[in-house]
Amino acid sequence: ECRQRSLPRNKSIMASRAARWTKDQIRSIYDTPLLELIHKAATVHRQNFNPRVVQKASLLSIKTGGCTEDCSYCPQSSKYKTFVKAEKLMGVEKVLESARRAKAAGSSRFCMGSAWREVGGKKSGFNKILEMVKEIDAMGLEVCTTLGMLDAKQAAQLKEAGLTAYNHNLDTSPEFYPNIITTRSYEERLQTLKNVREAGLSVCCGGIIGLGEQVNDRIGLLHVLANMEEPPESVPINALVAVEGTPLEKEDPVDAWDMCRMIATTRIVMPQSKVRLSAGRARFSESEQAMMFMSGANSIFAGEKLLTTPNPEEDADNLMFKNLGLEAQKPKEDVKISAKEVEEAEAIAAEQAAKAHA
Repeated sequence: ECRQRSLPRNKSIMASRAARWTKDQIRSIYDTPLLELIHKAATVHRQNFNPRVVQKASLLSIKTGGCTEDCSYCPQSSKYKTFVKAEKLMGVEKVLESARRAKAAGSSRFCMGSAWREVGGKKSGFNKILEMVKEIDAMGLEVCTTLGMLDAKQAAQLKEAGLTAYNHNLDTSPEFYPNIITTRSYEERLQTLKNVREAGLSVCCGGIIGLGEQVNDRIGLLHVLANMEEPPESVPINALVAVEGTPLEKEDPVDAWDMCRMIATTRIVMPQSKVRLSAGRARFSESEQAMMFMSGANSIFAGEKLLTTPNPEEDADNLMFKNLGLEAQKPKEDVKISAKEVEEAEAIAAEQAAKAHA
């Protein structure tokens, strides 16, 4: 039986007032009959975003493999024998060329991932990444990195270089977390998020389903995220991609309806956050992904690979967008609905409802 880790009460990252959502409330939403849940989530989505606009983000592994962490799902851990081989940090120009291709393919956000436990004292590598961030920001793209743990100074340096957002997932609930990772505590993840938030960066933070967790662990993850002082601007929902050689290699694939349920609940409890349909998307059909967009997802990772795992090809995504009438978000475009637009939409809906019952 795993120990429950207590969560720190950092004012900058955890809500200082009464919780916006209790676990019981989130569980009640999650357990709503699926079609009704999707309808409710779609309504919330339309009150906050243009539902036809979906952000395409590209994710590039700029430093692959050799990570000292023991994350049970990750083929990049040096503790497991997988197909991934450790590589050095990519050169600046090679990364910039990937960013140019991503922009040409319709991506409005470019994300760079490094298989590090933390930035720590990697001054040479970090300086290269700062240069990458500066140059990609100059292309007019949103720039995101995921480099492991950051201290406050490093977060500030990334902000100064032009970084838009920093990704640092919590993965699962505080209670289940020790079953998945032992080399980094939940508190350390929250401290990195605090450093990111205080530097003025957007927070990208979500989790993974299919790790062997229970429904209450999914609720626990959302409870932490939704009750932060400021919920993450972006919430990636990942379906485990079980990789041979990792401790989770035999876990069953995530059901599409479980993914819809998790996305819909996320959309309702964090209505103004982007909900990103992330890892594992290659397993889902176009019609299943359509239901996920209906459930409130409004961002995807585009490109043939997510760090080291497969992803739908560009042509397949373009065809899906065409078939579903979706539009790719333009770089740095504001797709949120204003309060005035919400009021106007509600007034129209009320008028139509009155006519229907007349």
